[in-house]
Amino acid sequence: MNRISPVICIILSLSIGGCATTGGKTSAEKRQSVLAMKNEVLSDLYKLKPDVKSQISSAPGYAVFSNVNINIIFASFGGGYGVVKNNKTGKHTFMKMGEVGIGLVLGAKDFRAVFVFHRSDAMKRFVSHGWAFGIQADATAKAKDKGAAVGGEFALNNITIYQLTETGLALQATIKGTKYWKDDSLN
Repeated sequence: MNRISPVICIILSLSIGGCATTGGKTSAEKRQSVLAMKNEVLSDLYKLKPDVKSQISSAPGYAVFSNVNINIIFASFGGGYGVVKNNKTGKHTFMKMGEVGIGLVLGAKDFRAVFVFHRSDAMKRFVSHGWAFGIQADATAKAKDKGAAVGGEFALNNITIYQLTETGLALQATIKGTKYWKDDSLN
């Protein structure tokens, strides 16, 4: 049994990596896919919370990420991709993400996160260092536009984060570590 656990972790990591990839074969196609995802997520967020549009346009910058998360008994694994946009310069920084957590978890979910940076130094710190650590508790039962998702909105260190659940069935209360880093192949 002790030998099976690492094998399961490796299989899950590879599966998640396959689920949370950008479309396209060339770097240009992959960048276009990420930007299309960003535009779709922002459109969905603006429908749910119209006031966020002015918050994002007046902020120094924002980020949009797509993440797939798998939860099995006491462990949670996730991976995804996204982009940070500097509103002042118009520059996009393409990024990847990975996460691991422990706690009471069961299920899988596909969600989007939007980070609004209220200060330039918070955005620079995120792009340069990218770590996030937190406690998460949520319940999700959703398939596209059917179902319900309790995710949320919260603010931390001059960053407001909005989470939109795309699909999934999950119940979790976890302590997670998430790493965001620049995607060298797309920048």
